[in-house]
Amino acid sequence: MTDEKIFAAISDPSRRKLLLNLAEHSPRTATQLAEEFPITRQGILKHLNVLEEAGLVVVRQKGREKRYYLTPEPLSELKQWIVELNARWDQRLHNLKDFLENEASE
Repeated sequence: MTDEKIFAAISDPSRRKLLLNLAEHSPRTATQLAEEFPITRQGILKHLNVLEEAGLVVVRQKGREKRYYLTPEPLSELKQWIVELNARWDQRLHNLKDFLENEASE
């Protein structure tokens, strides 16, 4: 899965809220989700489609219902990327601090 699709999917606040809901109450149908959001069922389905394309949810058919489940693996990859980025930033700040301390002592 591409990072771009994941970033695009989680860039929308409604989709982030859908992910949180699925993390707590998975599986859910689009109708169940629409009852909890100020969005139409069709709007919910569009958001779920984006999340599915990003690999963040999977859909399973049970009878006539489609149930949506959170798939956290792509979020783990995203978390690892953020941790690595944070470590690099921390190192740059540490280097800047050392530089400024050296400049001040000279």
